[in-house]
Amino acid sequence: MTRRIVINPVSRIEGHAKITIYLDEADQVVDAQFHVTDMRGFEVFCQGRPLWEMPGITSRICGICPVSHLLASAKAGDRILAVEIPIAATKLRRLMNLAQIIQSHALSFFYLSAPDLLLGMDCPEANRNLFELLAVSPDLMRGGIRLRQFGQEIIELLGDRKIHSVWAIPGGVRSALSIAGKQHIRDRLPEIFSIALNVLSQFKDLLRQYEQEIQTFGNFPSLFMGLVTPAGLWEHYEGALRIIDSAGNIINDGLDPNRYQDFIGEAVESWSYLKFPYYRPLGYPSEQNQCHLANGMYRVGPLARLNICTRIGTPLADQELQEFRERGKGVVTASFFYHYARLIEILGALEKIEELIDDPDLYSTRLRANAGINQDEGVGVSEAPRGTLFHHYQVDETGLIQKVNLIIATGQNNLAMNRAIAQIARHFIQGPEISDGLLNRVEAGIRAFDPCLSCSTHAAGQMPLHIQVRHIDGTLLNEKWRDS
Repeated sequence: MTRRIVINPVSRIEGHAKITIYLDEADQVVDAQFHVTDMRGFEVFCQGRPLWEMPGITSRICGICPVSHLLASAKAGDRILAVEIPIAATKLRRLMNLAQIIQSHALSFFYLSAPDLLLGMDCPEANRNLFELLAVSPDLMRGGIRLRQFGQEIIELLGDRKIHSVWAIPGGVRSALSIAGKQHIRDRLPEIFSIALNVLSQFKDLLRQYEQEIQTFGNFPSLFMGLVTPAGLWEHYEGALRIIDSAGNIINDGLDPNRYQDFIGEAVESWSYLKFPYYRPLGYPSEQNQCHLANGMYRVGPLARLNICTRIGTPLADQELQEFRERGKGVVTASFFYHYARLIEILGALEKIEELIDDPDLYSTRLRANAGINQDEGVGVSEAPRGTLFHHYQVDETGLIQKVNLIIATGQNNLAMNRAIAQIARHFIQGPEISDGLLNRVEAGIRAFDPCLSCSTHAAGQMPLHIQVRHIDGTLLNEKWRDS
């Protein structure tokens, strides 16, 4: 008789999910599933809204990723207006996206994953929290808070608020950076650089303690996808898509993000509200070929971006990238190294902010291209902290939204996340005795990807449903199950 282990809820992630681990009669793991149990439905209820409102609406999908949706939505609007926005607006959007990468990566590392990384995977559950971390590593955690604060401050200086800004609009942005804002950013950069370099150094020292986790936390061949510049450099806002395999071979390059439907397919499963995107030319992985090298599973996000680029293009980050690749022996396939990649991207983003902050275009008053509806559809693509983000809108002649398709970074990692938890469970669960530390490792495998589930839960499928009717004293009166 088979049995199930259910982890519900998965803790320290953004959104709601559970994990089911299936064991056979010999208590060996046969499969694992990552169930996303929320349904948001932005793709449906945005229908009928004016195009001009979409950046403000979609920035409210999530309080962690508002900038990502704001910019992708505005870029989709740019395409529908059929305009080239002012260079000042482009540079200001780039600055805000760099700030978003910093604040989001800091949140993921210090707030969500640090209890595992700094206290240990086997630390008692009651102690795996921020309060214990502040007691054990007060200076490091204060630095993490300051790092995230810096990213949030830049977002506020540009968009007048830290979250849910409506600053970016179809055709450009609403306001420039003030001279006082520039000075504030410049004054804070030395401290923030010091924090970023310190935490990166400490993390590399920790890696010796996590050799097992590096080998088992989603360490398998896959494709990797993200934006690069025409020269193949790390990119976060524009560029073309590059896809490589785990051996470093370029599978496809120079892909137009606006034609994403030619190479990205979207599947759904009955047991999750999270879509399952895949690389269309290689097909959707079946139960029989999930481990086959030639299937359509791919990964996005910081690990993918560092794998696909030739270099980052800034001195400190490029030095760290070289060491990162040496540790990974080329293309890095271990999902545990998502943490490592985030810290390198923070450093690279700080260097790019330092380069950009004195650009006079940031203070220009020419910020918006004015136009009406000139195309009936548009695609906006940028790199969110968690990976490539697509917003695809179709409108009528008045600009009312007729159809919305959102392909979120977390969804694009969905196949890999499910395979990762199965790999972790098979390695660490060997028999009937299941410790809290083993289950925490399964959860930590998901946290390595830093999923943002409220961004991603738009697949209108069916989910198991369990309804109970109880008396006021708690007695069960009736119940009904719907399996799918």
